[in-house]
Amino acid sequence: MLESVKISRRQSEIRQALAALVGKDKPSEDETRSMETMDAEYRSNETRYRAALIAEDTERREAGADLETRSDREYADLVGKFELRQVALHLDEGAKIDGATAEVISELRSQGGYRGVPVPYEALEMRAGETIASGVPSPVSTAPIIDRIFADSVASRMGTRFINIAQGTNEYPITSSAVSAGWASSETGAVAGPTVYSTSNRSLAPNSNYGITMKITRKALKQSGDALEQAVRRDMNSCLAVGMDKAVFLGAGSSGEPAGVLVGSYGITSTAVSAAASWKAFRAAVTRFMVANAANGPGSINLLIRPEVYDFMDDTLISGTAISEWDRLTKNISSPVMSSNALAAPTGTPAASKALLTTTVNGVAPIFVGTWGAIDLIRDVYSDAASGGLRLTALATMDVTVSRAEQLQILTGVQNASA
Repeated sequence: MLESVKISRRQSEIRQALAALVGKDKPSEDETRSMETMDAEYRSNETRYRAALIAEDTERREAGADLETRSDREYADLVGKFELRQVALHLDEGAKIDGATAEVISELRSQGGYRGVPVPYEALEMRAGETIASGVPSPVSTAPIIDRIFADSVASRMGTRFINIAQGTNEYPITSSAVSAGWASSETGAVAGPTVYSTSNRSLAPNSNYGITMKITRKALKQSGDALEQAVRRDMNSCLAVGMDKAVFLGAGSSGEPAGVLVGSYGITSTAVSAAASWKAFRAAVTRFMVANAANGPGSINLLIRPEVYDFMDDTLISGTAISEWDRLTKNISSPVMSSNALAAPTGTPAASKALLTTTVNGVAPIFVGTWGAIDLIRDVYSDAASGGLRLTALATMDVTVSRAEQLQILTGVQNASA
């Protein structure tokens, strides 16, 4: 019980006792002393009551702040304990799902419809302490299986913001107007303006579904323990990253694919370099960012190029020095991102490819990627029925859009060979 409640009850008891004593015409000496004692206690309790209220108010505020975030923390803890192994065994042989895994699945089902078993995206993250080079080894001494080679997630390194959407379509209003400012030309003159404040909406819609099909043999299911979960998680995570990266930058905008940054009609400035890759070409794009007040300098800009461009620039030395064009580039842009998945292969003679520059302005990411709900993991009960294998299809709903076109620059014709 709160201390203030205890004091309040005691004060009520004292008032009742005093009321009974005060009503007597000739109280005895003991009753008089009792009234004096209770009166002193009552005054003392008033001070204690105020102090208790102040202390408890602070505690309530702290408890309220804790309650506001406790739900998210508890759910994150549950997702951290999510076991894909339980999902695989449930789909294969009907094993009961229990513990934190069952709680997470129940929560996801309450927020959306799934044909199979919903798997949160966070469950696919690589977790600390896991063995990286392991697959589906049996309990007998078996050499570790080396995972397939996947590209790292390029989208996140280019400043993309990932948004998980429960349902429906999300729109993000981005300021598109410019503020008018100016000095009054005279004492009674008017200043510049006003300018109409306007925004342009960038929407993310659940129109594109990406699917992953996995086949797990009956032998692997019977031989493996935790290693099966790690292998499935890594494969699914990497497949999603590869497909997402390609869609974010090269999505066709047709046949079910979202419109990628380099393909869609987003109004992004595209400049033809049509020359051998050099720091000079990239510096010009960086300068355009700064002129448009989209970036303060090259240090706040992300650069995406093909690996062939790196190979050419690193081999191209500045005349009379041991400094390469790549050295000049990395001196200004410390960590260029290289990908053979997010950018199309060089074409033409000499071979040329595209490059992309992005920057984050006032906390607004240049690219938005939306994912809906969780991954829907469905079992195909027919394809591998004869062998007793488990075939899984993971469906993910994703979309991509850009924020302000001024936060991106496209360079075309970046050659990785001398003319």
